[in-house]
Amino acid sequence: MHRTLRAGYRGAMVSVWTATAEIPSYDALRADENAEVVVIGGGWVGLTTALLLAQEGADVVLLEADRLGSRTSGHTTGKVTSQHGAIYADLIDRHGEDKARLYAEANQAAVGRVAELAESHAIDCELIRTPAFVYSPDSESEMKREAEAAVSLGLPAQLTAGAEVGVPAPAAAAVRFSTQVQLHPVKYLAGLAKALTEAGGRIFEHTRVVEFDEKDDVVKVSTQAGPKVRARHAVVATLLPFGLTGGYFTKARPQQSHGIAIRLPVEAPVGMAISTGAVTRSTRPWPGGGPNGLIVVGGGHEVGTVEDTEAIYQGLIDWVSSTWNYSCQAEYRWSAHDYSTPDLLPYVGKSPGSSSVLVATGLRKWGLSNGMVAAGILSDLIAERTNPWADLYDAGRIGDAKAVAKLLKDNLKVGKDFATGHLSRALHGGLDHLEVGQGGLFEIDGQTVGAYRDRQGTLHTVKPTCTHVGCALSWNNADTSWDCSCHGSRFSPDGTVLDGPATKPLDPS
Repeated sequence: MHRTLRAGYRGAMVSVWTATAEIPSYDALRADENAEVVVIGGGWVGLTTALLLAQEGADVVLLEADRLGSRTSGHTTGKVTSQHGAIYADLIDRHGEDKARLYAEANQAAVGRVAELAESHAIDCELIRTPAFVYSPDSESEMKREAEAAVSLGLPAQLTAGAEVGVPAPAAAAVRFSTQVQLHPVKYLAGLAKALTEAGGRIFEHTRVVEFDEKDDVVKVSTQAGPKVRARHAVVATLLPFGLTGGYFTKARPQQSHGIAIRLPVEAPVGMAISTGAVTRSTRPWPGGGPNGLIVVGGGHEVGTVEDTEAIYQGLIDWVSSTWNYSCQAEYRWSAHDYSTPDLLPYVGKSPGSSSVLVATGLRKWGLSNGMVAAGILSDLIAERTNPWADLYDAGRIGDAKAVAKLLKDNLKVGKDFATGHLSRALHGGLDHLEVGQGGLFEIDGQTVGAYRDRQGTLHTVKPTCTHVGCALSWNNADTSWDCSCHGSRFSPDGTVLDGPATKPLDPS
């Protein structure tokens, strides 16, 4: 789609990973199927869970609404690490040392397990063992506290000088995690898909699930096109469970981040890194860009709360330019979103009140390690095995008093967004002068209309109301999407669902 290009951007509005990898394609589901397990979602969690089960002889069907890895899993940083920012001191304060140690052990084990899967299936995914750093621009004490916490939990961490990070921007100190993993996430997913079909799993793309019904220990999954899948277990691995499943839309908040791929005038820092503070920058080498290639991610915000996302991408470009004293140009740029939980821990396991439906959500932007943990928990639950981390990630927990207070605050905000709707945001006037590549909200004959004119000059108009629970949508100008700040659903300019929990397209206007 056409959009106005700003200085410093000369590439495609596409993830560097989806643009530089081939992934097998699969037919849509055209007839009813029966299986032991149906996995909904062809991203990191869904493919890994399906593969682990199929390798044990389970009859598995996987359904993906679009293409494998086409959404968040194909738009990550490609970091597989137990280093999740400055989190471990907070986890100890919040949950105690025993639970914090379980989280640390789960994610460090996940790093090794991802590497083992890549090796055992000979997946060529640019996997590199490399250190991961968290650094503070101005607080050595914060890094000392985090290093002490991480070491006490058995993680391969140590306090180090900020200069070791390799980012020219000043850093007071850093915590270094050794032998972590970076990879090309889409190439890795392609390898998982190949291994899954070789193990007997069946994959169907372009098959959107709209609802399921659980009765007599059988889950009947219905798709938008009509065909159904009946299974003993259903795994919902769709970023956030779709529809009203488990009420997770009230217990997790949608967070969006933005990324660019660039080439520096010098060799890129060899390790992965993330800064602390109000403005974070996450970096890692980009092997596809040569020795100077770098991935930069940042500009995090809640989905649907920022309309001028062009400014966020420009902010990332400006940061690189000022940090390396170099007028850089981004070759790729993209965004992704994930969900945060009020108690810092993901929800993984059986959906409340269900014996056959399992979920994984709230991975807090660390979905490659947490996703591997989730796949292990889900496959163990289905196989009726004990998993050492299942209780920690329990999908049915309510949380402590602090978590409940956070939930109340978040849902009050959602209620306010729902009530205020499009007040004072719509532009008045007709659509005749809407230029190619422009979109937004317009007041037409007393009605709010969402409009976008594509590169061919075709005007797309929709009713800018989310089909999940009826919240007002915001226009995202750089990503050219309609975004819901209530629960994170996103739609293309013509109203097609990009991300749930919504399952129905927008109504035309």
